[in-house]
Amino acid sequence: MRNLSVVTEFILLGIPHTEGLETMLFALFLSFYIFTLIGNLLILLAIVSSTRLHTPMYFFLCKLSICDIFFPSVSSPKMLFYLSGNSRAISYAGCVCQLFFYHFLGCTECFLYTVMAYDRFVAICHPLRYTIIMSHRVCAILATGTSFFGCIQATFLTTLTFQLPYCGPNEVDYYFCDIPVMLKLACADTSSLEMVGFISVGLMPLSCFLLILTSYSCIVHSILQIRSAEGRRRAFSTCSAHLTAILLFYMPVVLIYLRPTPSPWLDATVQVLNNLVTPMLNPLIYSLRNKEVKSSLQSVLHHLGFLPEQL
Repeated sequence: MRNLSVVTEFILLGIPHTEGLETMLFALFLSFYIFTLIGNLLILLAIVSSTRLHTPMYFFLCKLSICDIFFPSVSSPKMLFYLSGNSRAISYAGCVCQLFFYHFLGCTECFLYTVMAYDRFVAICHPLRYTIIMSHRVCAILATGTSFFGCIQATFLTTLTFQLPYCGPNEVDYYFCDIPVMLKLACADTSSLEMVGFISVGLMPLSCFLLILTSYSCIVHSILQIRSAEGRRRAFSTCSAHLTAILLFYMPVVLIYLRPTPSPWLDATVQVLNNLVTPMLNPLIYSLRNKEVKSSLQSVLHHLGFLPEQL
């Protein structure tokens, strides 16, 4: 019988095929991370400081910005730590936490995009009843529900992954602890668990995406009923930012988790885009074509001393 020792820590090998590029990647990812934090903090300040933005749509956008602050913070600090020449080791508990919070925040965002699509559906298809349907109580329940069901999904996936014994190799061929790479290190048959995980990870985003698709089908139908070209343009404008953010969110999920033959380098590249670039772009997506957000941002930047008074 082999002498099997229980793994107490893992070694993160980083992004495959990037040996010798640590300094360049450190500078690049640090700049992405800083811009992500600053951009989403500014969106939060803009929404909180302007009473005009205290509406359901901006309430959910506020929660999205909070998620976009914490989501890259799950993996980026450790990645930047070892890219700067420090230890690549991560404890067993640290690995569990990384996987849980990554999927908790990712699932929460997935549910949140669905809720935001429903909000736009009510605003455009039932404008006269909007304030009644999307009351403060309903918004609070929906926002809490996104985190609650995200927590349930993340708990299930984390338990599924770490109920397996880890007693052999401890080198994670990735830059953070995620389900596909962790299952490869388990000292047990993972084929059935891989199938369950595949169905779980795939079914939840697919269900959310179908609900979003249903909402936007109704929205497009309602917009086409608007007679004035200006009215149609304004209605499409309010939805274009949300649709862009949805595409940026779902494309990496499909490429990483729903492909039959995984590619470590492609997965890592897409994962970096999902973890750092998308949260960095969301503040730009939601502010560039939104006059109210831009106006509030200018006011915030003026008070902080970054813009002259005439703006």
